[in-house]
Amino acid sequence: MDNEKETKEERYVKSVIERIKTDTAMAAALKRADNPATEYQAWEYLADFKIDLENPQERIPYITISAAIARAKPDQDGYYSLGAAIASCYEEGKDSDQARSKLRRLLVCDTIEEVCTILRPLLGLIASRGKNVAYGRLLNQLVWFAHDPQKIKINWAQEFFGNIEEAT
Repeated sequence: MDNEKETKEERYVKSVIERIKTDTAMAAALKRADNPATEYQAWEYLADFKIDLENPQERIPYITISAAIARAKPDQDGYYSLGAAIASCYEEGKDSDQARSKLRRLLVCDTIEEVCTILRPLLGLIASRGKNVAYGRLLNQLVWFAHDPQKIKINWAQEFFGNIEEAT
């Protein structure tokens, strides 16, 4: 990403990572953000970044990634794409039946709500294995999911099976 222009999603992720290091109230609110009963507590922080709270296609991805970041507490945005991160959680990598099962479950999702529901525990698993996900890239994919879900799913599969470079 040296020569590429940074996306809104990547700027958001960097900002959240830095801010939760010192703002414990924000970190606590974001940790609870992916629970529909307590999601509203994070709205003020999303509104600070001009996230359209009325648009679930935008709000839900931001909520999901914000909660994952607040729980994982990374020092910086990661480098693992989602597909590669799933494969790296298992000793057999892309040949692991468990990894393939998790990928398949993600690939059959039709809506952003369904994708984010599947992602919540998956991102927890990835963080527990010490893998640092590229949250900015993933957030960008989630925001664009509604526009072209097939393309995003293909990306995840290619990332998993190692058919595209991590830098893309």
